[in-house]
Amino acid sequence: MSEQTVQVLIVDDQAPFRDVARLVVELTDGFEVAGEAKTGEEAVELSRSLRPDLILMDVNMPGIDGTEATKIILSETDAVVILLLSTYEPAEYEPRAAEAGAAAYIPKSAFDPDRLEAAWNEAIKERSKT
Repeated sequence: MSEQTVQVLIVDDQAPFRDVARLVVELTDGFEVAGEAKTGEEAVELSRSLRPDLILMDVNMPGIDGTEATKIILSETDAVVILLLSTYEPAEYEPRAAEAGAAAYIPKSAFDPDRLEAAWNEAIKERSKT
């Protein structure tokens, strides 16, 4: 992993999960929280102003959902990695995440520092191939 700290934007409409995600990010070496958003609309705006390296995006939110926000953000920049997170089954949401352009789908129940770092490293490795 590089020496530079990975700046993370957390996007979830549920405050308890934002708290959990913040804790996971803070416990992962080389990662720090750059900001938090409660909606897809806020995620799009904050991605423009904060320019995070990584966005942890909830799938199901009121207004613009996570997959739509992912498409909008990735249409504006390819300098960000987006991981979709949800309580839904991976079999259903992994294809949706890939279709939206997200680097990976992680069930919230499996989200921890090891999974975060592994998903980030895999995304960076894939990006370097292109």
